Formats: sequence, C-alpha cells, structure tokens
Amino acid sequence: MEPMKRILVYLSRERSLPHCAKFIQSIAGYFGSGQEEKILVNCGIDKNRFIISDQEFDGSTNVTLKRSKTCPIKNMDESQVAALPEDVRSRGVDVGVAVILQAANSKVLLTRRSSALSIFPNVWVPPGGHIEQDEQVLDAGLRELKEETGLQLKDGEFTWRMMGLWESVFPPLLSRGLPTRHHIVVYMLVLSQETHEQLQKRLCPDESEVSACAWLDPSMVELIISTNRDLPSMETQQDIPTTIGATELCNGSLVQKDLPSSAFLRAMPSEGVDVERVSTGTKFALQLWFKTVLQAK
Repeated sequence: MEPMKRILVYLSRERSLPHCAKFIQSIAGYFGSGQEEKILVNCGIDKNRFIISDQEFDGSTNVTLKRSKTCPIKNMDESQVAALPEDVRSRGVDVGVAVILQAANSKVLLTRRSSALSIFPNVWVPPGGHIEQDEQVLDAGLRELKEETGLQLKDGEFTWRMMGLWESVFPPLLSRGLPTRHHIVVYMLVLSQETHEQLQKRLCPDESEVSACAWLDPSMVELIISTNRDLPSMETQQDIPTTIGATELCNGSLVQKDLPSSAFLRAMPSEGVDVERVSTGTKFALQLWFKTVLQAK
C-alpha cells in the first residue's frame, strides 16, 4: 500500500503566490529580520498546502510562530548546507500537529515518546504526528490523539482552537549532526468536557510510539516553563514535588508509577547525548496554555 502523502509548508509574503518552502530555509527567519525568534503570522490549509503568510487569507488563523535560538537551520554555515545529502535538501518542510488536551479539571496530557523511535526518543510531548493530505488541522489532531493514546473525542463534547506554530528541527543542535528533519508543528488546544480521571479510564496508548503518559496540573506546568522570564507567577508558589504520577507501558500493560519530577524539569543538554525531558516546542505550547489559565483566574 502506498504511504499517505504529507502536506508541506508553503510561504507567502507581501501577497505573493505561495511557494513551497525549502528544507534549508528558516521559516521564522523568512518572515522576520533573520534574527527574530518569534513573529506573528497567518496560517491555514488550502488545497493540501499548509500556507504561512504575513497577510490574512480566507480561512487563516493569526498565531505566533517561534523557533529556538539554537535552531540548526538558522545557524548552519555554507559548508554545512553544502554537506546535506540531496535527498534531505529536497524534502521540503513537513507539517505536524500536536494536541494539548485539557481535561475539565484543568489538567493536560503529555506522552513520553518510545525509546525505539529514531526522532526525539524518550522526550515528553503532546500526542501528535503528521498532517496528511485531505485532512484539516482538527481532523489530523483527533486522528493522532486516537492512534497514540486510544482517546476518541465525540463531537459536541470538546472545543478547540489553534494556539501557535513551532519550527522544529532534528537533531535539535548542530553539535549532534546535520538536520535530517524540518517541521512546522501546529499546536492546538482541545478542551474536553471530561475530567482527567474519566479520560484516563479510556487510555490505551500505542506502545510502538508511547512509553508513558502523565496528566499535569497548572502548578507543575508552571515549574516546567519557569525558565521563561516573561511569564507571570501564580499567586502561591508551591514546593517542587519529588515525583509525578504517570502511567507506564510495560509489555502491553498499563502500570501506575511515580516518575522523578526531574525528568520533566531538565533543560536540553548543550552537548552530548539527549536526555529524558519535555521538548522545547512543548514548553512553548505549555507557556501559551498556562497564560490562558492565568487569564481565566
């Protein structure tokens, strides 16, 4: 069976016709001065193209696009660009979707990627994956949520909105090798009418992709993103817990386990091998989510 074709990123600036983004092209840099890490853009799917523009267009959503300061695409020199294999250079920029699932009692779901995965193994992220042809953002998000966690949300029992875009590159540092993947990740917020206990009962993760799941409350999310200095603090500062309750997959069975909170609070190492941590893009999305919690107080 032929694999499903993926949607690619197309760019439009100053009302130009959308053109397919190049793998070696920084998307955030294209719309900014070249050095900016965060910029407002308009985005949407049109004719199986994920269009990002500096202008509004039919069906577009205005969101923040952000990249890491250490983004390899931004920091490659000419010799490193020339060293990229042609099959990598010609890939274009893929589009992924990640679901920040908020339960009715204000907890959000993160999943730990399987250690067997070749990209970002053992890293904590929201459920997600590629947007495929003929899908819209919501369709892809709900499909990936069901495939990875077993959770199927019914129409009328949730609301949703697009939160922001993250420019993701793997490996995330040039010190770990030249880029092999370049994505724009669409973070979407899904508000369920069920509590996390109700959702937990239906949890059935795919062990080939997910090795653990954890529901985080706002106080833990604040700790995870506490290195962001522009983030307001909650009224009460809580002590850092030593462990976080999670569900681990062990030979096809779900096991309740207390994981060390340090695994959620680690920063990405600046050199050497990666570690179990919350991904940088996920921290960006959690910061956007946490601000909505503060606004609702």
